[in-house]
Amino acid sequence: MKISEMRGIGQVNEAKLNQAGITSAEQLRELGAKTAFLRVKTLIDEDACLHFLYDLEAAISNTSTKELPVNRKLELKEFLLQLDKK
Repeated sequence: MKISEMRGIGQVNEAKLNQAGITSAEQLRELGAKTAFLRVKTLIDEDACLHFLYDLEAAISNTSTKELPVNRKLELKEFLLQLDKK
C-alpha cells in the first residue's frame, strides 16, 4: 500500500517520507510515528511540525487527528518539545 493511500497522508508528505527512506504504509506502521517523524525532521525537513507528527500517528491508527486520544497528543507534543530542546 502506498503511504498516500493512508488516511490523512497526501502526496507531499508521502514524498518527504519516501526521501527519508520510508516507502510503504507497512514500513511506516513498523517504524511508528515518532521514528518516521524524526527521520523526516533530521534528513528532509527541519521545520516538520507537530501537525505532521499528529498526521503520521493518525494515519498509522487509521483515524483522524481529531480522533486521536488527548493523552497520545500530549505524549507526541512532549516528544517534539524534547527534540526542540536539543
